[in-house]
Amino acid sequence: MKMKRFTQKIKLPLFLMLTAPTLACASGEYDPVIPSLWIDQLEASTQQQTPMSWDAQAWIGTNWNKVYLNTEGQSTSGTTESENQLLYSRPISRLWDIQAGAGYDQNQSASQGWGVIGVQGLAPYFFEVRAALMANDHNVGARFDASYDALITQRLILVPSIKLNAYTNNDEKIGQGSGISSSEVGLRLRYEIRRKFAPYIGVKWNEAYGKTADYIKAENGKASELSAVAGLRIWF
Repeated sequence: MKMKRFTQKIKLPLFLMLTAPTLACASGEYDPVIPSLWIDQLEASTQQQTPMSWDAQAWIGTNWNKVYLNTEGQSTSGTTESENQLLYSRPISRLWDIQAGAGYDQNQSASQGWGVIGVQGLAPYFFEVRAALMANDHNVGARFDASYDALITQRLILVPSIKLNAYTNNDEKIGQGSGISSSEVGLRLRYEIRRKFAPYIGVKWNEAYGKTADYIKAENGKASELSAVAGLRIWF
């Protein structure tokens, strides 16, 4: 029932995305198809449960029509947990895209699929923002992340960031509690050897709340942890 209501709600934005006129085509300009891979975080950390993690986007398309593959996760002791989305994207303004598609989450014991609708773009003061609303037959969720590039020099950049996850229902199999489920606050300092290649160091604070914290503790994990990180930011 929830999935049906969610599908009904995204019909209008999907219709607008698919039928909005493209200025490039109207003016006769050539809009080339361009592929790209952006690995925002590929890092090792001192965190007990997730010593290796990643956050990346790959996309292909034109200025007006793109397909995104978003993936984020962590790996430890031979097990992998990940959150993945395949999204069709169209601009709704100069700085914002609307996106819709499917998501797939997995951990060591369970997996689940989602219908997804979201936005991506630049908020005021140049905060980079991604936000998504997700739904399946058992749950409704929301994900939000934002970051800001503060230039110290032309090559040295300080990046504060925040990520939030929230759900309407508890799901013990996937390890998600209702309400605000988890958050990550980070502060990373990167050095751009080249624009496309930048090592970084930093710290991050992961916190789980409510039932999510209980599920983690039941697996002998830590619901709250401050860790140091080091990694690479790469794009092609």
